[in-house]
Amino acid sequence: MKYLSIGVFLSLCSVFISKILWGMEKMYVVPGTVGCIFIVISMVFSGSMASGDRMRANFATETTEHRDERHKITINSLYIALPNIIVAVLFYYLNK
Repeated sequence: MKYLSIGVFLSLCSVFISKILWGMEKMYVVPGTVGCIFIVISMVFSGSMASGDRMRANFATETTEHRDERHKITINSLYIALPNIIVAVLFYYLNK
């Protein structure tokens, strides 16, 4: 829940920054960028951008603690990205 509230806070701040920089027409730019950055972080830490052989090798050599920590980072970055993407999509379709 803590990371979801961090995501909401970041989306509110990014909406205000975007409104100051570009006005009402492009209020989706900064929240969308922040959301995409955290989705990329989640993809990198989940290992989904590696090949199958590399994923199998990483799974075989990492410890359980390291795997749990990597999984926690993946989920937490998705929790941060989710409000930002929702806000960006809402502002994009409301300003059309």
